Amino acid sequence: MIHMTFVAGTYQPKQCGVAHYTAHLRQALAQHGIQSIVLTTHRAAQVAAAEDVYGVLEEWHVTHLLSLVRALHRSPTALLHIQHAAGTYGFDRSIFLLPLLLKLTGWRVPIVTTVHEYGWWEWQPQSIPPLFLEKLKTLGQQRGWWDREDGFLLTQSDAVITTNWSAEQIIHERLPDLKPLVHRIPIAANVTASVTVTALERVAARRAIRQQHGWSSETAIVIFFGFLHPVKGLETLLLAFKQVLAGHPHARLVLMGGVETLALPGEQATRYWQQLQDQITTLELETLVHLTGYLEQDVISTHLHAADVGVLPFNHGVTLKSGSLLAMLAHALPVIATRSDPPDPDLDDSNCVWLIPPKSVDSLVMALTELLTDTTLRDTLSVTGYQLSQQFSWSSITRAHLDIYHKLL
Repeated sequence: MIHMTFVAGTYQPKQCGVAHYTAHLRQALAQHGIQSIVLTTHRAAQVAAAEDVYGVLEEWHVTHLLSLVRALHRSPTALLHIQHAAGTYGFDRSIFLLPLLLKLTGWRVPIVTTVHEYGWWEWQPQSIPPLFLEKLKTLGQQRGWWDREDGFLLTQSDAVITTNWSAEQIIHERLPDLKPLVHRIPIAANVTASVTVTALERVAARRAIRQQHGWSSETAIVIFFGFLHPVKGLETLLLAFKQVLAGHPHARLVLMGGVETLALPGEQATRYWQQLQDQITTLELETLVHLTGYLEQDVISTHLHAADVGVLPFNHGVTLKSGSLLAMLAHALPVIATRSDPPDPDLDDSNCVWLIPPKSVDSLVMALTELLTDTTLRDTLSVTGYQLSQQFSWSSITRAHLDIYHKLL
């Protein structure tokens, strides 16, 4: 039995994609004899209310970091795995010092860091002259001491995991000496489809969802799945759907997902929910668009099986690090998504998703209209998308992690 420790900015799987991913990973590792605990803030641990999630510091700030260092030294662990995405740490940079502080205090246990996002967020303190700061960043990066975005987090780790092609390429460019330690392990669908679902059960799901909403059997369901956030392009989707109705009056739009997350908490979430409701009212779509709010996984899966077309119109484009995309593909749902910049080659070259430019109402109208009209095209995307999704499974993710862990141990 191997015991390891995860460090997480927070641990609320229902409000954070990274926490949801970490929870799945821990469950999968446990099936291979690796037991783990999570160290996080007191508040996050209190919300998690799990016996293997411990609060060891008040908040993510440099003045509290030594509490985490002491807790790690007290924990009997064979390996430390840091899960990093800026938002989960409240955009605080103190976590970048953790590997260095550990090693300065005698830490000898291997450190693995997973960066879920990278290449967009640099330290720009007002108190340091920009030219001097740039020279400092460049010097440290050239020597392999630190990098301009994540400080000592990557350079002091024994292995670095990225979940997407873009982050991997930027790390290779900035830290070429680190290339042998960098591993790309794509994520899996955040909601999995049961392999035992039959054609009859799919028909039953379609009937059940249409009856639930009072829609006729002729209703074509267009569905968005994921947290409802301002960056998800929902305003573009509503405008496009309004135009699509002219040719497909029996179409209905489902926006499936909660609003409140760590990135959009409390009043911000309430305001954005109201903005969506106001736009729906302005467009006179009150009876044609349904917002579900947060749903449990089995209900989500039923909706995905019942839908005709999936749409992910993100403002900054969609890549294969989108759990929502992989969930749609795993449910054999034909998907329209926006192309990222730079393009994700693994997605662009797959021809399994209809890719359109971000923020383009006209492009989305054309794609939706054609997919709702052409059943053969829908069937083709359904098959190819499902085949692509099978490359991203929790079994392959777990094997890749185990390979890294065992090499380090």
